[in-house]
Amino acid sequence: MIELRNLSKVYPNAGKPVTALEGIDLTVGDGEIFGIIGLSGAGKSTLVRCINLLEKPTGGEVLIDGQDLTKLSGRELLKMRRSIGMIFQGFNLLEQRTVLKNVCFPLEIAGESRAGAARRAEELLALVGLSEKKNAYPSQLSGGQKQRVAIARALATRPKYLLCDEATSALDPTTTRSILELLRQINDTLGVTIVVITHEMRVIDAICDRVAVIDQSRIAEEGKVGEVFANPRSDIAKQLILRQDPAENAFKTFSGKKLRLVFDGVTSNKPLIAEMVLACQAPVNVIRADMRDIDGAARGYTVVELPDDPRQSDKLIAWLKASPIQFYEEA
Repeated sequence: MIELRNLSKVYPNAGKPVTALEGIDLTVGDGEIFGIIGLSGAGKSTLVRCINLLEKPTGGEVLIDGQDLTKLSGRELLKMRRSIGMIFQGFNLLEQRTVLKNVCFPLEIAGESRAGAARRAEELLALVGLSEKKNAYPSQLSGGQKQRVAIARALATRPKYLLCDEATSALDPTTTRSILELLRQINDTLGVTIVVITHEMRVIDAICDRVAVIDQSRIAEEGKVGEVFANPRSDIAKQLILRQDPAENAFKTFSGKKLRLVFDGVTSNKPLIAEMVLACQAPVNVIRADMRDIDGAARGYTVVELPDDPRQSDKLIAWLKASPIQFYEEA
C-alpha cells in the first residue's frame, strides 16, 4: 500500500518559494491502478516523483507498506526503490545499449549475475512482445516499442509498484491503447500496483480503478473513475472531464434553464429521457451528451434545455425528482 500523508513540496526561489504540493493525502491500495490527472503545472509529476523520493518532500510522510521512505538511510532507500519501478514520457533508454542490455541494466546494478540478468530480460521482452528486437538499439525502434522496452526494464527487479509519469503522452492514439492494454495485463497477471500520471481523461477511462484530480498543488477530488466521470464536483474535474472551461459559458447560445442528467451505469440502459418527455408531454432540447463504457457499464451525462413555459419546466423537474436519475442545474 502507498500512503501519502500531508505531503508538501516547496522549491526555493530567489524571489518567492514555489509550492508544488501542499497537504496531499492519498492512499493507493495493493493491486489497484490509480490515476492522478491534472493540467500542466498542477503538481502531478512532482507528486509521483515524491513517491519514490526522486523528489524529496519538504514535509509529510511517504509510506510504502507502512515504511516511511523519508526516514530511510541512503542504502535502505536504494533497496526499497527496487520494489518501485518507473516509466517516463521520454522513455529514458540508454542509446548505446541493445534492447536486451537496457532491460538488464537495473539487474546489473542490483548485483544479478550476467546470465541471470539476461534470462530475466528475455522473459520480460517476451511479456511485452519484443523478443525479436532484443539485439536492436533504441534508435531502431518506434515510440511504442521504446515504451515497451522501458516497461520491461521497470519490471526487471520484480517491483510491487509501477509509477507511470505521462507514459503515453508522446504516443499516437493507437499505440497509446496498446500500451494501456499492456499495463492492464501486467496488473492482472503480475498483481503490480500501478500509479498513472496523465492529463488525458481517455487514459484514466481506459485502465484506472480510482482517480485523484490535482489542481494548483492540492487534491481537488478523488473517487472511483465511474463516479468522478459521471458527476465531477470540482471546477477542474469538470474542465478535464467535461471539456468545459469554467471561464467560458459553454452553453451561451441556449437561453433556457439547463439540467445535467447523470447516468450512473444502472440508469444508462433505460430510455428515461424519452419516458420523461412522453409522461410530461413536454419537449426538451438535448444540448450535449457524453457516455462511456467504464468497468463494463455505460456512464456519463446528458445536458438538456427545458422549455420556456414554466408549467412544462416544473412538470419535467418534478418527474426527474421522482426518478432514479441524478440531476443538477447547469450554469
